[in-house]
Amino acid sequence: MSALEEVLARARGLIGRWEDEDCGTVTVKDFCRYAAALNDVGYLRRARAREAAGAAVEAPALFLAATMSWEDGPTEQELRPDGLAARESPCTRGLAVRQVHGGQSVRLTRALLAGTRVTASRAVTSAERKQGRSGTFVLLGLSTRFTSPDGNELTAVDETIVVLDAVGSGAAS
Repeated sequence: MSALEEVLARARGLIGRWEDEDCGTVTVKDFCRYAAALNDVGYLRRARAREAAGAAVEAPALFLAATMSWEDGPTEQELRPDGLAARESPCTRGLAVRQVHGGQSVRLTRALLAGTRVTASRAVTSAERKQGRSGTFVLLGLSTRFTSPDGNELTAVDETIVVLDAVGSGAAS
């Protein structure tokens, strides 16, 4: 079985199986670190002023969608040759493939406030073999739903990952 056939088989076995991750309780500091990475000085000032006044602080709009992981992050040695962490590489562990992000859509449903505990629920939603000018590839559809403790959705992200055969490129996980 080729690496792409293995990715396809693994992914199809996971379609619709949601996995929950406790992202913890988000803080103003988390929001400000994100805003600082974007050089959004205006947000930093507003958030710190609201915090000092005892007012609720909302996350920047794309905070949840942009957060790649809730862990400290992998070390360089733990990254795949394509630069992705294993968590961002569903169905590809141990296979000679490379991946690129094929796009995403984000739905902002409800404002996230500092002090809210967040759960991320993620699932593979589709897996298709495709043929293009450069050869065969697999398109993986992924969905992530971020919810608050009351079960209400905060943000939803639907994305596509393009998985390519890495034979000849020297890439493997």
